[in-house]
Amino acid sequence: MKKINDVQLKQLVEAAIFVAEEPLSKDRMQATVLSDFKVSSQQLNKILVEIQEDYASRGIQLHQLASGYSFRSNDALSPFLSRLWQETAPRYSRAMLETLALIAYRQPITRGEIEDVRGVAVSSNIIRTLTEREWVHVIGHKEVPGRPALYATTNKFLDYFGLKSLSELPTEEAFNELLVETPETETSEAEASPPTNLEQLH
Repeated sequence: MKKINDVQLKQLVEAAIFVAEEPLSKDRMQATVLSDFKVSSQQLNKILVEIQEDYASRGIQLHQLASGYSFRSNDALSPFLSRLWQETAPRYSRAMLETLALIAYRQPITRGEIEDVRGVAVSSNIIRTLTEREWVHVIGHKEVPGRPALYATTNKFLDYFGLKSLSELPTEEAFNELLVETPETETSEAEASPPTNLEQLH
């Protein structure tokens, strides 16, 4: 295998993460752009830390997400950068946020268990939207009559919300504040549910 010095390695890793369409994991880097070079895990980790430090005070920062590394704009700049797009940012209904939160905090969980906590039926549109976005997937079936599907979150869910793992999910206070700020947009009576406190999710 060819040798590569730290300067060249840093350039290659930085460029690879920049052009990648999705977060780039260390394993994928080793299997693709670094496959011709002798690069140890320790050396790669060192370079990634250096890149993160280089960008720490800049408008673009290197984030480690569930699926790998990705360059993202500084969160503090979001209100200004959003003006570049004419489209309105998607707004998620209270019902969808509650359903997603239950799956995230109680996974694996069945649709029936979600309905027991929320006290209303879960719209098929909500489940379809969450699965189509690849935020949620079926990981098996509960061994009870009817064998209902068990839902869990995906790495894409973590990536979208800028999380490295489920341990970084927001606190009860932060989640409840989000619900207070989110208008109920569902028109179905079945989805017009009372507020769900995060204490019910644990």
